[in-house]
Amino acid sequence: MHKRVMDTDTLAEDLIIAVEQMVRYVRQSAVAGGLSTAASSAIGRLGREGPCRLSELARAEGVSQPNMTQLVTRMERAGLVRRVADDNDGRAVLVEATDSGLDVFRRRRAERAQALDLLIGELTEPEQQAVRIALPALARAIQDRQTHD
Repeated sequence: MHKRVMDTDTLAEDLIIAVEQMVRYVRQSAVAGGLSTAASSAIGRLGREGPCRLSELARAEGVSQPNMTQLVTRMERAGLVRRVADDNDGRAVLVEATDSGLDVFRRRRAERAQALDLLIGELTEPEQQAVRIALPALARAIQDRQTHD
């Protein structure tokens, strides 16, 4: 009897599709503040890493500086971020999240967490255990890659 082994390409393709579907589902569940995904990501980064230059924020978020400038301007008008002087360089300006921006981000994160929790609750116990092991392991692998790059 010949046993068919799933090739690595098929497995990777199936995993990519599953991750894309999960991310789309979880992102669509976050509606607090009416933020775009890009705005939510930028505010989250500012909350985790603190104030930074616009150019650094653009690079970290993988967007062009003109696009980040437009995004920051819109978020600033909405009271989610503010531009402040850089104490280390009087000519430079930093972008920082406001308390209001961080509050919106926290509410969106809670909405996403609840959506993911509901999804995981629909799985069997062995599947739930697999998710609890696999997702943090993948997150660690990503952090390790970013640390070594």
